[in-house]
This record gives sequence, C-alpha cells and structure tokens, in this order.
Amino acid sequence: MNKSELITALAEATNFTKKDSEIFLTAFTDTVMNTLAKDEKVQLVGFGTFEARDRKERMGRNPRTKEEILIPASKAPVFKAGKHFKDTVNASMKKKKKK
Repeated sequence: MNKSELITALAEATNFTKKDSEIFLTAFTDTVMNTLAKDEKVQLVGFGTFEARDRKERMGRNPRTKEEILIPASKAPVFKAGKHFKDTVNASMKKKKKK
C-alpha cells in the first residue's frame, strides 16, 4: 500500500474526504518525526512505539574501492510493534497457512 492508497483507505474507514485524510496523515507523520527529533518517543498502546535510537560510530567498507571508512555516530528511527499489532498480523498469517 502506498501513500495515496492509504489516504483512500483512511477516507473510506472514517467517511472523511480524501483531502482531510491527507491532512491528517501528513500531520501525524510530521508530529512523529518532530517528536523523535526532540529525543522523545511516541507510544500508541496496542499499536506500537516510535523512537530514535543512538547508533555508535563504526568502521565500514566502501564496496567499490574496498577502502575502510569511518561511519559517524547517528540516530536511527525505530518502530517496535505492540502486542495487539503483532497478534493481528500473526492471526492473518495463520489463516493463510490453513488455506
């Protein structure tokens, strides 16, 4: 599912217009990104948690030249699915296996 398909699905599920659904989705993603940028996390019980984790400085290798390079420390956005999310996905996988 891409962004426009998600907007359409949100509009159908909520009876909002596609424009309102797009405004909501943009506001949601912007809010999550801005919150993580402030070193805070977004926790949606049952769905999951968005947070930024520190990545240590490490050595890497340029695949073209095989030269070792130092990859600087950075922050990486991470999503950890909540129990209800995992259970829903796993239940759909079990249905597919039964067919």
